[in-house]
Order: sequence, then C-alpha cells, then structure tokens
Amino acid sequence: MNLLKRITIATSIAAASFTGYVHAQDFQWKEATANGYTYRYVTNDPTAARYYKLKNGLTVILSPTKKDPRIQTYIATKAGSKTDPADHTGLAHYLEHMLFKGTDKFGSKDWAKEKPLLDQIDALYEKYNQTKDEAKRKEIYKEIDKVSGEAAKYAIANEYDKMMSGMGADGTNAFTSFEQTVYTEDIPSNVTDKFLAVQAERFRQPILRLFHTELEAVYEEKNRGLDNDSRKVYEAMFAAIFPNNNYGKQTTIGTVEHLKNPSLKAIREYFNNYYVPNNMGIIMSGDFNPDEMIVKIDKEFSYMKPKEIPAYTVGQEQPITAPITKEVFGPNPENITIGFRFPGATTRDARLLNLIGSMLTNGQAGLIDLDLVKKQKLLAAYAFPYVLKDYSVLFLQGNPTEGQSLDQVKTLLLQEIDKLRKGEFSDDLIQSIVNNERKNIIQNNEKYSSRASTLMDEFTSDIDHKAALEYVEEISKLTKKDIMDFASKYLQDNNYVAIYKRKGEDKNIVKVDKPTITPVSVNRDDQSPFLKKINEMPESAIAPVWLNFDKDIAKNKLGGIDVLSVKNTDNELFRLYYHFDSGKWNNKMLPLAAEYLQYLGTKNKSSETISKEFYKLASSFSVGAGNEETYVTIEGLNENFDKTLALFEDLIKNCEADQAALDSYKARLKKARANAKQNKGSIMAGLRSYAQYGPQNPFNNVLTDAELDALKAEDLIKILHDLFNYKHKVLYYGPKSGSEAVASLTPIHKLPTTLKDMPKSKTFTQVPTDKTKVLFAHYDMVQAEVFWVRNGEQYNATITPTVSLFNNYFGGGMGSIVFQTIRESKALAYSTYSYFSLPSKKEDKDMITAYVGTQADKFNESTTAMNELLTTLPQSQQLFETAKSGLKKSIASERITQDGIIFTYLRAQKLGNSTDIRKNVYDQAPQLSFADINSFHDKEMKGKNFTYCIVASQDKVNEADMKKLGEVKKLNLNEIFGY
Repeated sequence: MNLLKRITIATSIAAASFTGYVHAQDFQWKEATANGYTYRYVTNDPTAARYYKLKNGLTVILSPTKKDPRIQTYIATKAGSKTDPADHTGLAHYLEHMLFKGTDKFGSKDWAKEKPLLDQIDALYEKYNQTKDEAKRKEIYKEIDKVSGEAAKYAIANEYDKMMSGMGADGTNAFTSFEQTVYTEDIPSNVTDKFLAVQAERFRQPILRLFHTELEAVYEEKNRGLDNDSRKVYEAMFAAIFPNNNYGKQTTIGTVEHLKNPSLKAIREYFNNYYVPNNMGIIMSGDFNPDEMIVKIDKEFSYMKPKEIPAYTVGQEQPITAPITKEVFGPNPENITIGFRFPGATTRDARLLNLIGSMLTNGQAGLIDLDLVKKQKLLAAYAFPYVLKDYSVLFLQGNPTEGQSLDQVKTLLLQEIDKLRKGEFSDDLIQSIVNNERKNIIQNNEKYSSRASTLMDEFTSDIDHKAALEYVEEISKLTKKDIMDFASKYLQDNNYVAIYKRKGEDKNIVKVDKPTITPVSVNRDDQSPFLKKINEMPESAIAPVWLNFDKDIAKNKLGGIDVLSVKNTDNELFRLYYHFDSGKWNNKMLPLAAEYLQYLGTKNKSSETISKEFYKLASSFSVGAGNEETYVTIEGLNENFDKTLALFEDLIKNCEADQAALDSYKARLKKARANAKQNKGSIMAGLRSYAQYGPQNPFNNVLTDAELDALKAEDLIKILHDLFNYKHKVLYYGPKSGSEAVASLTPIHKLPTTLKDMPKSKTFTQVPTDKTKVLFAHYDMVQAEVFWVRNGEQYNATITPTVSLFNNYFGGGMGSIVFQTIRESKALAYSTYSYFSLPSKKEDKDMITAYVGTQADKFNESTTAMNELLTTLPQSQQLFETAKSGLKKSIASERITQDGIIFTYLRAQKLGNSTDIRKNVYDQAPQLSFADINSFHDKEMKGKNFTYCIVASQDKVNEADMKKLGEVKKLNLNEIFGY
C-alpha cells in the first residue's frame, strides 16, 4: 500500500481511537463469560467491543451493531516491513500479495501435478538469487518463465476473489505497513460460515503459485512509487529521522535489488514465523451475535498452533541535536516537510501528540489553520501526527506561494511550534478540541466499518482500548502550562528533520526493468472442489430493502422552497445542505466566491473569530460549487443547531469585502493553477474532459489570467450576498422532524418573496467519438498512463441491470476479466480496469472508459491487451455466475440510510426515475444470460472508436507507436487547462 495513503489512514484512526464518550464516563476493564467463552470488555464502551483470547493465543475482537446486515472484517498480523529480513526487504508485502493465490485445496485444478513444477520454480529462484553473472541469470529466468507457464496450466487464478465476490463481499483487499499486514473484507452478515471457512483455509498452507506474474505486479507498484514525489518525501523523512530503527532502514515495497532477487524460501519462512495465532487478530464489527460468532471462529481457527515469535529489537534512536536536512527531486511542485520524533503508540506522550496535532491543525481553529491558512501566508499548510509502535512522528508540511522560498515556509511553520512552547494560543482551544472529539466519537461509531478500523489499528499497535476511550477526559484536564512543557520537551528549535522537495530531475531513480514474461493460463472456468464445497454451504437469504421516496423522505416547505428531510434516530448529529441546481456553468466566479468566503469576516467579527466560534460549537460549514450544482454544507450537534445556522447566515449575508484577502487569494490561486500543470493526475483529468467534450470543456472552463487579474472583491461579495436569492432546496438529516427543522429555520433562513433562476452562461455537450484518436501530454515519469474514453448513447434506464452485471463481470474488480487478463495472466499493469458508466442526468450520454497504468516499455503490449478485450469479450460461465450471485447479494445487503436517502432521491430525479433503480437490477440481472452481456459488449465496445488519453514521457513512449492507435494530437498545458 502507498505509504502516504497509509499515513493518512493511520492519522484518522489515531484521531478516532483517542476519543471518549460524549460525557465523562467511568471506563474499566471487566471480565465476563457467555456461551462458554470468557472475554474482556471496557465499561461504557460505545463500540461494545468484546476481547477474546482463544486457547491457541488468537485474539478476536467483536463489536456488534445491527444497523446494516453487513460485517467489516479484518484479519491482522503484527508484522510488516520492520520485521522483514534485512537482506529481503519488501518480503512482508510480497507475502500479502501471495495470500490471494490459494492453498493446496483451492487455486489449483490438480495439486498433485502442480506441486512438482512449483518445487522446480522454488529451486530455480534460489539458484537465480545466488547467481551474479547477468547472462546466466537471464538463462535461469527463461527457465523460470517456462516452468511457470507449465505450472500455471494447473492454477486457477483469482479463485479466492471469485469466492468472495460470489458471497457479495466488497472491498476485498489487503495492505502492508511498518508493523501490520491486514486482510480486509466487507461481507453480508448471512455468509459468515462461508467467510470463516475460506479464511481459515487461506491461512492454513498458502501456496506461492503464479509467483513471477505477481512479482511483476509488485515491480509495477514500485515503479508507480518512483513517480510519486510524496512517497519519496516520506521515505526520505523516515530514513533521516530513524537511522537506527527499521522504520527508516527498510521500506514497505523494498529495494530494487531485493525486488529483483526474491526468495520463495524466505517468504515461506516469514509466513511460518509471523502468521501464527498468538501474533494475529480477527476483528469484526457489524450485524452478528457475538456469542455465536466466537464459537464459529474458534471452530475454524483452532487448528492453528502457537509458536514463539522471533524477537524484534527496537532500533534505539539518539536525540537529534541539530536540524537534519535532505533534498528530494521530482516533477511535482515544491514543498517542505518537517518531522519531530516522539515516543511510541502505547505511551501517554503519544496520546498528547494527537492533541498537539489538533492544536496545530484541525481544519478550523488550529494555530496553523488561523495563522498560515486563514491569513493565506502559504499556499497550503498542515500538521498531523503519525503514531507507530516503536516511535511516532509529528509532521508539518507547507507549500510556498509565488516567490516564497522553502526556507521561508519552514520559518513560518516553526513559528507556530514556538507559539506552543510559549503558550501563545487561545485559552479555550483545548476545550474546543474536547468538544470536537466528543462529536468525533459519535461519528466514528455511526458506521460498522469505522469501528472495525479503529479496533484493528489499536490491536496492531498494542494500544490499550481503555486508554483510548479515556483520551477526551485525559486532555480535558490539561492546562496551558502542561502543553508548554510538553512542547518544550519534544518540539525544540533544533531537533527536527526537514525534507526539501525540489522540482527537478531525480537522478537517483533506478527503475525495475521489464522481465520477459510469457502470458500464463488463468483457467477461468475451472473450479476446485473446495470452491464447490463453499458454494454449497447453506446461507439464509437477506431480504433487500428498497427506498420509497414518498415514505422515506419528509417533504415540507420553507416559504417557497422545498425542505427534504430524514430523521436521525441514532444520535445527536445533524447535517444540513442548501442545494442549488446551478454552478460553475452558470457563473465561472461562483467557485471562487465560495472559496473566498472562508477568508472573510463581518462588521463585528473577524474571519478568525468566526472560525473559532464554529469550532467551539463543534460545527463546521463548507461551500462547494461544481459544474451544475452548488452545496452549502453545515454540520454539528443538534444542541447547537440554531447557533450554528445563525452564525453561517450572518457570515454569508453580512460578509465584507476584503481587498487584501482577495489579493492574497488571487496570488495563491495563480500559484495553485501553475502547480496543477505540474501534476500528472490533473493533466490526465484535463485530457479526459477534452476527450468527452472537445477543446472547450468543463475542465478548462475557468477564468483566464486576465479575467483573474481583473476580478474585484465587490464582484465576489455580490455573489455571496445574493446567493440565497436564487432558487434552492434545503436538505436536512438530524434529530428534528421535518416540521421542527422548518420551525427552527424560519427565523434564521429568511427568504425573499420571489426567488430567481440563475441563468447559464455556458453549456457543455459530450461530443461524438466519431474517430479513433490519441490525446497526448508529456510528463517526466517512469510509467505511462492510458485512459480509453468513448461517449455512448443518451441515458436509457432500461439497460441499468445489464450495465451493473456487465461491469461486475468485465472490469470492476480483482476477479474481473480485465484484471485477470492484464495483470494476472500477462503481468502488464499493477492497476487496470474498465467501466461502462451511466450519466448523472437523463440528457447526458453514457461513457465507456478503460485504464492501464504500466511501465512505459510495456506500452504497446498493454494497449494491445486492452484493445483485444474491448474487441472480444472472453467467456467464462463460472465467472459469469459468480458475478450474478455477487451482484444480487451485494444489493440485498446494502442499506441506503441517513442523508444518503435524500441524495439517492435527487439523483433519481435527475435521471427521470421515480423509484429505487436497484430493484430493477436485483430483479432483472439474474435473468440475463452471457449472450445478453456479450451482445451489449459488441454493441457498445467492439469495433468502436475510442479516444486514447495518454500521459507519459515523450522520451519513453514512441510517437510512432501512438500513431498505430490513431491520429495523435499533442496538447500543450494551456490547451488543457485554459490558462
């Protein structure tokens, strides 16, 4: 998994974990026995989590909640990249990939014939690793490729994914980090017997089959990382801040040298050492009876035998006594990241680090929020804690505005740290954080998936659940002096690491070259006896629940506008939206006015004061203007509903022009626009919009540089003051009934007698894909990214069941035809997919897309492979039946709730649908035959024109190769971005 992504996840988990209940509670560990099993629990725990320890040492954490008939599951091992052998880095991550390949019971059509060939491959890899002569290595690899092809004839690729998909599972995946490897599934609650049987078998005796094609997928993942400047920054940071600990000495993906010399023997040894019950946990949250579930888990996993886990020596770090600076180069815009080292997750200081993170950045009233973001001193700035077992880190990151040096950015960030040391922060900041943490605990426990994620992370980090629950009470007792002392101890003016991300060529990149791989068989239509046994296991049906838009939504009036509401019967949270059927297409300045609002105050209150007041109320607002819709979103606690709405109404109706704020905003916007031209994701988004709509498109429908220069504060203020004079709706989800919400809104949200329509200044229409062509944009990168785009026919609701089943079968997951062929069989990409997308409104057209992210030297093979699939749909009756079964079970167990009901209704209205379209899919998709989706494929894809959107280095992808696909048009950045 991407390191930066993992950091984001871990940070959110930490924030969620370290929360108490809404009011001060007495949290105590207790013990109880039910159904013959003893478990521990914490009193007043809102997750109602039970902690079991089975006889073999396996930890089981169960958190029941009945809201949805689904269960989020994690099977976690307390091992990751920090426990990789020093001479085989990346091994834990390799193993994670291989645990999707099956055992001697599934994933093979003839284990007796497959095993001798796998033993040969095992021996060949050991020989390959010990051979230094490159010519001899190539010969050995040829033999590996040959024998692997023979072995693959007996392998059933993705049989694990087929089983999970057939159960109706979502989110089949896994991730590896420093000290955890976690396998994740979201399953319907009626398939737990099947799920546990599959998982118990999965970890019994994993077989390392289809290894060389999966290894190539890891190579692709490594090369993607080489194109990711953020990843390189964090790897440089960890190497500098942890020179003695494995956090810094070893990366999750591993070194190129180790990637090129894998050892199946070492991988198997790693599994035997760390995948033992006393080092693993099963974490589940959702709709189940814990008394029954623990019996089932024990029955399936009791075969596991405990064993002593290899001793891990924590690399002890010496104090940093002088700033350490490093540089990272790459094509993305410049920034600086600063890191301070802290103690590990189980300590009180790690919990206080989380508070420090909130004091610096909380999105509204942190020191960095108010001093650097609100005052627009930097293009972007934030702080966040990353809590790990051995040590933790406080990260600060800043992006410069035009003309700013990275040293100036660093100075501004460190000044905020100095304010913590000196106590130069609001006296009520800690209490405001407490208020928001109390709200966070409610939000975190709304969803079964969030509960499970929190409990899983606590398990792998050895965090005491009781201590986590006591966090709010703990920080509520802290004084300003406590914070000053803590900051002075850990956040000094010389004990940090600073990573300067410079724009320029990275001369240290060592790409993992493409090995020669002969495509292998995937045997789509074969089934192991184990899969058949799983499919034959009984399961009780879950009855689907359809939305009834007339009954599920209360419809009221506030003056002349509609109020659509759904009552929150679970907790005290509310979310209110003012929804406008107008956006950037009506007025290009609307998105700018929406963003400008956050920097404005009123006659009586500064912008900073308003932010503090919202945060103190544990409330927030945002204004987002899309192409054709604008949303004002306000959320918080019901007890502060009137105060929160009144605060926002006062701001938007009485905000005052601030020319200095506009000047700063324009300067930052220009810098952000320049930075977007250096971002490959933004460039690709522009190409795709160009492919859909032509040269003038929604992506480049922005103010020109001249229009931006001419923009006046009064222009934006007028838009804001006038906003509620235009037609809009109120959408409300909260504890009030519809009539109660109207009663509260009436004195606050005052409306004119007549509301205006906002005229459209621009309308964009999808252009016919009348010929095959290539849109190319150069970007200095290792990989090549290719999107296929085709505009189809106008929306037709009757094809929705066919589309849903087709996507499930063809390109929508790890068991799909596209993934199996391009990644599993041919090892051409780490990420690949294809979808038929229905539009968001009935006037628009369908869109067919496909994607391959591949090494540039595989460009021809990858595009050829995808085009073959777009031309001829491979048939697999077994995969087709799995797609049908999974689709039906997924819909049956899906529950659209809360404000999701309102948004589903609005989407249905735009498409001209008066009922829940899912019922059509549920009823009709199971009746479809393969011939039906094959005809659909032929009609929509076979022999059709596509626009290829390609972002790659012009030095690595040959123009002549692109011309084989179609007429090539090289777009410059001004054409793409419109400025």
